[in-house]
Amino acid sequence: MARGEHHRIHAQDRTQRNRVRVAQEAARLMSEHGIRDFHRAKLKAAERLGILDTQALPRNQEIEQALREHQRLFHADSQPQLLRRRREAATEAMRFLHAFEPRLVGAVLEGTADAHSAVCLHVFSDDPEAVGLFLRERGVPFETQVRHLRFGRDAQADYPVLLFAADEVPFDLTVLPLDAMRQAPLDRVDEKPMRRAALPAVEELLAGDDAGDELERMLAAVRR
Repeated sequence: MARGEHHRIHAQDRTQRNRVRVAQEAARLMSEHGIRDFHRAKLKAAERLGILDTQALPRNQEIEQALREHQRLFHADSQPQLLRRRREAATEAMRFLHAFEPRLVGAVLEGTADAHSAVCLHVFSDDPEAVGLFLRERGVPFETQVRHLRFGRDAQADYPVLLFAADEVPFDLTVLPLDAMRQAPLDRVDEKPMRRAALPAVEELLAGDDAGDELERMLAAVRR
């Protein structure tokens, strides 16, 4: 093998190892420090590791996979319960907000939710004030923010976000116009339309969680 080719292969291997290291550190920061933004997590991870090569920055999908692995290895006893609690809270909130056609999105839907995760819902109304009025009339205090979402290369805008908590579970409602029910905004992980789930699909997820819990109890009984 020529010396130049050897150096090229060695450099590629080093870059790939660094990508894995950055992804793992970013996953740790997201899990243990509540960082929700993938880009911020990867930059902070690279800084902490002293990795300056931009080619060593992993894709968001790599970080999400590393996050799942981190949770499996270090939080297997707590993360499933935290996830289930948030899915149960999501179903209650979706029934409460049924007039606004709520859809579950984000970590609670994807299965990576932890103690830092809010229940993220898309709700729909052509009157941006309607959801806030609905909450105020029912005595639910909330804060407001603005979120920038992209629906395509040339389709992007800011939308109101309502933040509140119920039974110590944080909620994050993005208020979208009715026509946004037909096309989801792009996901920050893979730049594809976000996965969204209506109430029946979330209830099916919970039923699947129940089945998994029952199987684990049966296996534990066999082990004993």
